[in-house]
Amino acid sequence: MTNETILIVDDNPLNLKLMKRLLEVEHYQVLTVKNAEETLTLLERFHPRLILVDFQMPGLDGLELTRLIRSNSKNQDIFIVMVTSDDQKGEEGKAKDAGCDGYIIKPIDIKTFPGLVADFLRKKNI
Repeated sequence: MTNETILIVDDNPLNLKLMKRLLEVEHYQVLTVKNAEETLTLLERFHPRLILVDFQMPGLDGLELTRLIRSNSKNQDIFIVMVTSDDQKGEEGKAKDAGCDGYIIKPIDIKTFPGLVADFLRKKNI
């Protein structure tokens, strides 16, 4: 699973830095962006294996961004995981309905986060 390409979308610079560092230690190739618009621009020239997307962002939120990504047929093989501090009942279902393949609750556990990402990537390879 190492050397897989991962895109992290989060408007919080500390979250971006933490997730990026945790994944780079595991030898993933990681790019980060802070909003939906940057994500859509990047996807025109970069095809990540996995996108970790924040639920609540200014402008387009994670649900809207996921729907836009999924609406493009060339992105159907990208694995999308919602990463959010919103643990309200029904939110995971909304994420899956929008096209997310998984759901991680923040704050992330630095000990288990890389393993969760690896598990998501393994499931997508089946």
